[in-house]
Amino acid sequence: MMINADDLELTEKLVAVNRIAKTTSGGRNMRFSALMVVGDGNGHVGYGHAKAKEVPEAIRKATEMAKKSMIYVPRKGDTIHFPVLGVQDASKVMLKPASEGTGVIACMAVRALLDAVGIQNILTKCLGSRNDLNVVRATFNGLRSLESPEQVAARRGKTA
Repeated sequence: MMINADDLELTEKLVAVNRIAKTTSGGRNMRFSALMVVGDGNGHVGYGHAKAKEVPEAIRKATEMAKKSMIYVPRKGDTIHFPVLGVQDASKVMLKPASEGTGVIACMAVRALLDAVGIQNILTKCLGSRNDLNVVRATFNGLRSLESPEQVAARRGKTA
């Protein structure tokens, strides 16, 4: 299901900017990569990663990509329904629901994604590689695999 980003009031969050140097016979070519997260704080979230010769252009391109990759995340109040493990390459991110008042216990990259989706009480743990891009992708994969109890019951042919 495609989500139209134009209909939502999105907040944009810059997660990381990296300088990339490509060495050629004429010297070093400098470029920049940006990792952006967008979300409406009400269950919709997306991320984008782009490169360009200037930082503002990289951020703009990453934001456009983030708007195209948006998904809906089912939530239970201000947390998630059940624990989930998101995996991307050597990065694993464990997401566990938390009780009211716990807050977001997460690293900066995961926190940006969870704030954008509107989750306020959650416990997380980064396992393996802590590379910003892979951690964001692993968290996104974990959030993508979440289903509400109604969706699980419908898939199994049961009643919730």
